[in-house]
Amino acid sequence: MKIDSVTKATFLLLLVHKSNSGWVDPDTSAHFQGTAALTKGDNREYHLVFSDEFENEGRSFADGEDSRWTAIDKNDYTNDALHVYKSDNVKTMNGVLNITTTLQDNNYKAFNEKTKKYYVDTKHVQSSMVQGWNKFCMTGGIVEFSAKLPGKGSIGGMWPALWMLGNLARATYVGSSDWVWPFSYDECHLSSANQQEINACRRVGHYGMKPGVGRGAPEIDILETMGGDKGPLPNTPVERPYFSTSLQVAPGISKNRPILSHQPKPGHWYEGLEYGNLTNTGLNPFFYGVTLIHTPKDYTYQSDAISANTQIDETYFDSMNKYRVEWDPPTPGKTDGYVRWYLNNKFIYGINGQSLNITGASIPSEPMYMIMNTAVASSWGFPVPCPEGCDCKCFECGNPDCGCSLPSGYCDNFPANFEIDYVRVWQAKNEPKHQLGCSTEDRPTEVFIKGHKERYTDEGQKEPLQPVQIGGATCASHLECGGIEHGSCSSDSVCVCDKGFAGSSCLSHFGFDDNPYMANDNTLEAPSLLLPNQFLITFSMFLFGFCIFFAFTVCQRQQDSEAASEMLNLSNSPMFHGHRQYNGVDTSNPQKAVSYCLIDGRMIDD
Repeated sequence: MKIDSVTKATFLLLLVHKSNSGWVDPDTSAHFQGTAALTKGDNREYHLVFSDEFENEGRSFADGEDSRWTAIDKNDYTNDALHVYKSDNVKTMNGVLNITTTLQDNNYKAFNEKTKKYYVDTKHVQSSMVQGWNKFCMTGGIVEFSAKLPGKGSIGGMWPALWMLGNLARATYVGSSDWVWPFSYDECHLSSANQQEINACRRVGHYGMKPGVGRGAPEIDILETMGGDKGPLPNTPVERPYFSTSLQVAPGISKNRPILSHQPKPGHWYEGLEYGNLTNTGLNPFFYGVTLIHTPKDYTYQSDAISANTQIDETYFDSMNKYRVEWDPPTPGKTDGYVRWYLNNKFIYGINGQSLNITGASIPSEPMYMIMNTAVASSWGFPVPCPEGCDCKCFECGNPDCGCSLPSGYCDNFPANFEIDYVRVWQAKNEPKHQLGCSTEDRPTEVFIKGHKERYTDEGQKEPLQPVQIGGATCASHLECGGIEHGSCSSDSVCVCDKGFAGSSCLSHFGFDDNPYMANDNTLEAPSLLLPNQFLITFSMFLFGFCIFFAFTVCQRQQDSEAASEMLNLSNSPMFHGHRQYNGVDTSNPQKAVSYCLIDGRMIDD
């Protein structure tokens, strides 16, 4: 919403006196500086710690253009995705962030599992994902989006989502999620330690992390919308269109799991889940989680999606509605905490920490970032089962061979605009469980990411994220640099940003952590060892003897050098060409590679 200059000036003065104002958008009205929790019994005072009103027209979210968000440019190969993500498909316009999903051909390099060769394939949909990874993160608090859903609710195929993910995993970067997503587990069991990369059995802290603390990247889904034809669905009162709200954690329930499309049997699923009575909301029987199958077998683990569906109607695709989650991490040493979801301030679904005791998982206490995207995947809203006589491998609009594979009306649903009016985050004052930062003292991530940056980086890039630009775009007038309030066009015809603005064209407000946690980079080094004095004495004597032996060997080799040189010509003879080794490793018997497959799941490659 627009605010007048007097209100804006007053709000800016208020920000000066706030301890956590670096991420607050000055375009946010002072009316939203605080909020009251909707969770009964939570009487804490909440203050605004992050906001983005998307008021500045034409903002770009390409890598390096924005301090709050990054729109990725990459192929999505998770969940049978039919799209590629492009930063060109998201802009701010008319006071909203607009993610546009279009029919657009993009070639990409695919791999044939049978022939073991690469080939060029084509995807026919282009969309966008905007993520706050390693920029703005929060631990606990209230998140609220105001959004209008894309396309028509009566047509399947679109997968708009608003969600949160632990900062140790970067969405769609599958290498960052293996054995990390969606763990929220802080117990040591040696039998399952191989399933969680950063597990509580570790007695030495690496990468600045505390020893004996299990870490991971849990997921909170605020909204995942399923459109399609109306009509009864199996074993649920909810009909399409609906949206899902979920907590995804690991480890999951490994035995006697519910059958898809069926309600779970008593004692076989999480107890004490709460559902609102002001909406048509019920347990989601269509997704209970993912079995992540790895080799060897003891690396395989189960994740769970503790999920509910809420029925909506076509008005949610025509107008803005509020989607809210209230998240309170557990008290250290306890199994409390909760995640509770609200639609237009009405309670729809809640999970308490005690409900997770069945597996030992916990309500997330990891720094988490926000994600906004629209996906299109054959696993979401497409014909199931595959119609008889249709191979369901062709998804191109206009191709007569593909018609049987597509939802009814699918091709008429493009272009589709997912509009977000605002994002706002509040945290409770003087609440130590609520923290800001993607790397905190309790849950550091910075050094781990630096030590494994190839997991988070696009092919051909040296760093996961480019530095945020402060001006530099070519310009002909001040208007092209955001106007006189944002920046100016210099005599060299490049934008020069005023203080507080960022992006090559100075269109975004610069965001930052007021009190960032500074990790010690020397934690990348190998941990020091405390050794007994007797061992050090023995080792010193051994080292002294080795030095004498080494000196003797050098003298002997000098005496033999002439004889060795006489053999030089013989060494080029074919009789000397045989079994090659490199660095003492026999290349004829390479190390066994770890491979994996899966059943389904957003973060996992198939």
